[in-house]
Amino acid sequence: MRTDGRAVSSQGAGGLGHTRALGDTKSEAGKRIVVLPAFLRTDLRRHLDWYAGKDRGAEGLLFVGEKGKPFRRSTFGRKWRKARDRVGMPEGFRFYDLRHTGHTLATRSGATLKDTMVRAGQSSTRAALIYQHSDVERQQEVAGGLDDLVRAERQKTIKPDADQASDGPSGADLVRDA
Repeated sequence: MRTDGRAVSSQGAGGLGHTRALGDTKSEAGKRIVVLPAFLRTDLRRHLDWYAGKDRGAEGLLFVGEKGKPFRRSTFGRKWRKARDRVGMPEGFRFYDLRHTGHTLATRSGATLKDTMVRAGQSSTRAALIYQHSDVERQQEVAGGLDDLVRAERQKTIKPDADQASDGPSGADLVRDA
């Protein structure tokens, strides 16, 4: 883990297993620079200074146990549940659910599929699409965006007529007049 104040470089640490073994990422795509949103920078820097052993530099781990070693899966699970409960997240929310949340929020912010793949260190679109979700709120945003685009185009091509409603002619009116 390496930070330069704006980005985090991940080179892979498979330290969540029972053997605490460090290892390579699943694919070359896992070795990447992730540009963080500004709101995370201070908290991440503080976390690295307090918990991740700032003296380890680029070889430091993001999450470490009490003795500075990689977490065992069972220890990490206990720590995650305690932190999750402390901040009021739902009981069933898993650490891995953060990956789904990150993908979905990145997409909602305007990121392309390729953008989310690079951020998450994924080499296949199939893997990336598993983590992207859409809900009714997002579908309402998409519908609103489509509505704005169509209304803007209508305003460019239709001359105002005193008989027409303020929203412009309907699709049926346009077809009938064609």
